[in-house]
Order: sequence, then C-alpha cells, then structure tokens
Amino acid sequence: MSRLFRDVEGGSRCPHGSVVCIGAFDGLHLGHQALVRHALDRARALDVPCVVLSFEPLPREFFAPSDPPPRLMLPRTKAGHLFAMGVDQLGLLRFDKRLCSLTAEEFVTTVLLQRLSAREVWVGPEFRFGKARGGDIGVLRAMGQAHGFVADEIDPVQLDGERVSATRIREALRSGDFATAQRLLGRPYAIGGHVVQGRQLGRTLGFPTANLRFGGRTPALSGIYATWVHGLGDRPRASVSSLGTRPTVDGVEPLLEAHLFDFDGDLYGRRIEVEFVAKLRDELKFSDLPALTAQMHLDAAQARAILGAPHPLPSEHEPARASAESTQKAAQR
Repeated sequence: MSRLFRDVEGGSRCPHGSVVCIGAFDGLHLGHQALVRHALDRARALDVPCVVLSFEPLPREFFAPSDPPPRLMLPRTKAGHLFAMGVDQLGLLRFDKRLCSLTAEEFVTTVLLQRLSAREVWVGPEFRFGKARGGDIGVLRAMGQAHGFVADEIDPVQLDGERVSATRIREALRSGDFATAQRLLGRPYAIGGHVVQGRQLGRTLGFPTANLRFGGRTPALSGIYATWVHGLGDRPRASVSSLGTRPTVDGVEPLLEAHLFDFDGDLYGRRIEVEFVAKLRDELKFSDLPALTAQMHLDAAQARAILGAPHPLPSEHEPARASAESTQKAAQR
C-alpha cells in the first residue's frame, strides 16, 4: 500500500485503527513538528499507524486563487520531511469543491472514521475544519465521544514570547531575516526540487543556472541571494541565486535560478536543495543585457564574500565587473 494518498473516500487504510494529526503543515516548522511528534508517540504507544492529514492545494490557495498566500514548502518536500520523521501514511487530500462542501460532521465520518478508523485525533491551536470552517476542537471532541475516539489539541509552541507560525516565518523571509526563520523552522530555510531546463540565457551571459519551478504556486521570497546548493556530493556548493519573474527578459512564472560557483556539469533532472543565507538585493529591471550582466558580476562577488568562497582567477569578465557600478544606476528603472 502506498504511504501517500489523495482521495477523501475509499476503503479503509487503517483497519486496526490509527492516530491522526491534521493541519496545513506549510513549512513544517517547530509547532508542526511538535504536533507530528506527539501523534507519533501516541501511535507507537497504541501500536497503530501514524497518519498526517494535510491538503493540496492549501485551503487559502483554493479560496483565493488570484491572491494566494506565499508557500514555504512544496508538496514533495513536505512529504519527504514527514516520512523522514517516521510518519506511516500521509494524506495530501485534494482540496476541491467536493472536500470543501463536506460539513465538519461529514468530514469526521468520511475521512477519520471510514477511511482511517481513527482512535485518536490531534490538532494544533485554533484548528477549524469542514464547510464554512464550521468545525473546531469542540465539535471534534463531541464527535469523538459519540464515535469512540479521543480528540484534543496540543499547546502552541512559543519562541521569544510569541507563537511559532507560518506567518512569522513568511515575515522573517520577506525582511531577509534568515536567522529568525531558521530558529522558527528548526533548520535553515531551503527550497528543493528537480532541476528543469530554462531558456539558457544565463549560460549565454556567462552565468549558467540550475532552475527550479514552483508549479503555479507563489514563493515566499523574491530577490537575489547568497545560497548553498545541497544534493551534489558530500558538501554544499556556494552559489548566487535569483528568485522571481526575471523582468529584464519579460519573465512571468516565478523561477529559482541558482548559479553554482566554479562548477561545470549537467544538472538536468537532479534533485537539489537551495539554502538561503543572505539577501543581496531586490529583483530589478535593467535597461539591457550588458547592464544586467554587469550587476550579476557584482552579485556573484558579494555572494562569494558572504559565503567565504574564493574568487576565480581574473578573466575576460573583469572589465564588466569593474565597470558595473558606473552602469548600475542608469540601468535600473
């Protein structure tokens, strides 16, 4: 049986019972981790599977497609982290008209009882579910008493006197405060995915990049960054990365482009993780490609300095880098 499922309805996946925890789990921060670990402990105590229920797309993405919330984590990365924690099954339930039409009572009956034979259900603070967000922990507890399962919520995880939340992490990332984001997540902030082929403009300009797409989702970052790229051997590779829509070349779809320093190889199809260390600047529109290229040399030099990556020997690109500062102001608009 696959450990990942998407459907609300179907045969029982846990005929002998399960412990379930429910949430969006975007970012899988310290609060999410506490909830999952508690569910794992209870599942092991009862000798039943631990099931995490989440949603794809996230409810806020479904209800506000024109103004979706920035995503901290893509579905595959979320699944990888949850399975690494020891979760037995993950339900990335399709959040569609069918699911959002279920009342809280129907969700309990259809998913928690028929699909998962839940013996315990755990949620985080302020949890709401069901049609028009009609269900809360009180409804869940009452349904549990009626149908023979335990339902409860864990205490919120606090850091610096405030609750750990995806909103706090998004704010930290937006301001370039990666140290705070790392403390809230319990790990450095990174974006992972499979390298896809782009327009190869970076290679033409002397900056070949490994490109990651977001599948129509909105990233939580935008700009130019000093980064580490993981997944290419036993050590991370220093890099400079652009995350945005590439206005100088009329881009539309958000794209993460990582230029690995002193690296020459084919990365298409490889899975990598790009760890963000420091923000260098906002994304800008330049008047022409030479102005863009000059700024890219400045960005690369700054990223090397931050990461402690040695500079390459002087090359034919040195004049462009030396003249970059004089062209930068005129190039931006």
